[in-house]
Amino acid sequence: MAALGELLKEISYERVSGVMEREITDVIYDSRKVIEGCLFVCIPGAKADGHKFAADAVRAGASALLTEHEVELPGKADVTVIRVADVRYAFAFVSAAYFGHPAKQMKIIGITGTKGKTTTTYLVKSILEQAGRKVGLIGTIEIIIGETHIHAENTTPQSYLVQKYFRMMADAGCDTVVMEVSSQGLMLHRTQGFVFDFGIFTNLEPDHIGENEHKDFDDYLHCKSLLFRQCKVGIVNRDDSHWEAVTEGCTCQLETYGIGTPADLRAEDIAFLNEGGSLGMRFTAKGLTELPVKIASPGRFNVYNALTAIAICRHFGVDGKAIQNALAAAKVKGRTEMVKVSDEFTLMIDYAHNAMALKSLLETLRAYNPHRLVCLFGCGGNRAKSRRYEMGEVSGRMADLTIITSDNPRTEEPQAIIDDIKTGMAKTDGRYVEICDRKEAIAYAIDHGEPGDIIVLAGKGHEDYQEINGVKYPMDERVLIQEILEERA
Repeated sequence: MAALGELLKEISYERVSGVMEREITDVIYDSRKVIEGCLFVCIPGAKADGHKFAADAVRAGASALLTEHEVELPGKADVTVIRVADVRYAFAFVSAAYFGHPAKQMKIIGITGTKGKTTTTYLVKSILEQAGRKVGLIGTIEIIIGETHIHAENTTPQSYLVQKYFRMMADAGCDTVVMEVSSQGLMLHRTQGFVFDFGIFTNLEPDHIGENEHKDFDDYLHCKSLLFRQCKVGIVNRDDSHWEAVTEGCTCQLETYGIGTPADLRAEDIAFLNEGGSLGMRFTAKGLTELPVKIASPGRFNVYNALTAIAICRHFGVDGKAIQNALAAAKVKGRTEMVKVSDEFTLMIDYAHNAMALKSLLETLRAYNPHRLVCLFGCGGNRAKSRRYEMGEVSGRMADLTIITSDNPRTEEPQAIIDDIKTGMAKTDGRYVEICDRKEAIAYAIDHGEPGDIIVLAGKGHEDYQEINGVKYPMDERVLIQEILEERA
């Protein structure tokens, strides 16, 4: 329970009707979940406008409404109507107040960028926990609160859920939170109502542009930049050509990191490691801290991820040994995740599910000079066909062998999707085989692995299901690999 006036304390509003002396039982933004005495938030969404459900919410027992414009109400309704300029913005502050401003009890780290957010959040969590801190995580894959793992629906959840998770984390004894901050989350004010202690920018590439996302690249960049008006310390990748535009007008103290520029924290003496079928990197951190580092993940982009984590964790007084140990051991599910099947060749799982990500991944793996680079992937149904053509072409040009299989066909025929991928393959002279059943395709890859091969299973990453005709069936590639190895034994 919370007093209505207390919930509205940090926002500008107009009381359109009703009394202010109300005890609010909950803050609800789905009219189907309204309870007696709640505040119903009328969110204007891409598919439905909450204002249209105001009357239903009142009939179901809502005692107050948060609105942007006029709403229709049942006759003689005993309800307080509050009007604000931007419901989503106000909702974030109301949510923070409802849960007792939990962010004030912890250090909050927010990471934004096109790539690297997920990996970096896990690296930071691992390093800080090695140093004895208790860290909550909010990200694309999951929300972690102590031993509790909650499946994530969005990279950055609705502001109410952000605050709810913060409250759960604070109550569980967390002293730090590391979270992914998407451009959508910033655009929709999901991270308002508190200030980040640290805001991090990894990189920026054209992505998430289109209907219901960002209208153009400038809008995408602008939304990313909002983080640096909502944090105390900003840490940015100076190697990215957009770093100055992203930090323009920032209100925070600024630090930089990078490889190829005179940044405050730098990675030097970079080397590629291939040890017994396991790929990694070695480098020396210079500048703000001096530290030799070894990581169990391949590629320069993972050097950036590790450098980002070091840039953050040095603010927490973590000693060099704890950083080295955490980075050497850290694995992120579905992000260049190596699964041991042989001493002679490398097998890994990665979430690369568009042409840009697949190209970056295959370029990274080429640097290890494999005997053969084998790429197994499919494409999701009910998505742009262009993605299939592009991924087929990328793999055809860059892999020595492509194994085309099924991903999440959704409501499409798997074979039709495979045929679209082959259209892209046809623009190249790349070798391929097609095996529709994903487990059979993985078995083929393992059975035909040759010494020195690097085999990548792309597209599923952390996902543990396959979606077919609206039903999600359990399918975890790690489990499939284990089953295949047991069957062969």
